[in-house]
Amino acid sequence: MESELPDIYCPFPQRTSPHVGHTRIHLGSWIRNTGLVHRDSARKRFEQADFGAFVGMVYPTADSKNLDLVADWFVWLFLVDDQLDDGHLGRSPERVRDVVAVMRSVIEGTGTLPAEGLPAAVVALVDLWERTTPTAAAHWRTRFGRHLITYLTTATTWEAGNRAAGVVPSEETYIAKRRHTGAIHVCMDLIEIVAGIEAPESIHNDSRFIAALEASCNVVCWANDVYSYEKEQVLGEIHNLVHLVRHHRGYGKQQALEHVCAEIATETERFLTAEAELLAAYPQLSWMLVPYLDGMRSWMRGNLDWSRQTPRYNPADVSQYEEPEEYLEATVLGAARD
Repeated sequence: MESELPDIYCPFPQRTSPHVGHTRIHLGSWIRNTGLVHRDSARKRFEQADFGAFVGMVYPTADSKNLDLVADWFVWLFLVDDQLDDGHLGRSPERVRDVVAVMRSVIEGTGTLPAEGLPAAVVALVDLWERTTPTAAAHWRTRFGRHLITYLTTATTWEAGNRAAGVVPSEETYIAKRRHTGAIHVCMDLIEIVAGIEAPESIHNDSRFIAALEASCNVVCWANDVYSYEKEQVLGEIHNLVHLVRHHRGYGKQQALEHVCAEIATETERFLTAEAELLAAYPQLSWMLVPYLDGMRSWMRGNLDWSRQTPRYNPADVSQYEEPEEYLEATVLGAARD
């Protein structure tokens, strides 16, 4: 598969964290303690995917504690996303809304969760939220919570609704939604936790910062679409930029892949331009902007390196992380309706 893909332009150096070995061990314990992976086959694929290596590539400067934390977030996001995308649950918007309602109550601190019988996905989310937010600034918690809820609600139910109704979104609509469906804003928010920095709202609202963030998110999401295209074709998944380019433009497979890779190069250059303008505009904030922008660079490069080596996107194995639907649902549906 890899030899057929066009080269993806990435001018950033390859790096990895020295704490990957520790994080691999931690992840094994965490998924056992939370019950996130049930079946032996799913556990084997989880180990093969090597999420510890992934977080080490995209957060190469993280200390051991923070690398463990973001690794746990990754596993939670990936396993939930697999159920919403590849599992039967993702084809039922109503059931997705019920599941997400309970997760939202955890993030917003509303409602009372039952003391027992919570599904693994909610137990794990409670643990993650309590470990991530206590020392974070209020405006960071608000933004992070908003991005997480957007991923869980608007974006995921949008995809489920499209599948149920047989709707093929336009390229423009998909590109705007893709940054949410991939939870990449959530992952970029975690740069502040990992780097131990706090970006003021004025920076987050600056057009140059927005451009850099949007471009880096696009690069990550579209590269993922290139590498996951074959697997998602086998699954009948329409939410992939390569697929939509073929559908709307009438391109052949190779032409569509080359088109998306060219767009990735354009977005990379847009990031570099915005980065230079931002650093020139705020030299007094270089202590915060340099590690933040470096985190975006690491995401673009690390995601590409991991995508090239992971068996996750192997089209011959489309059952990759599907767990029984009870994994997500269990008592969630009852709790959401009580």
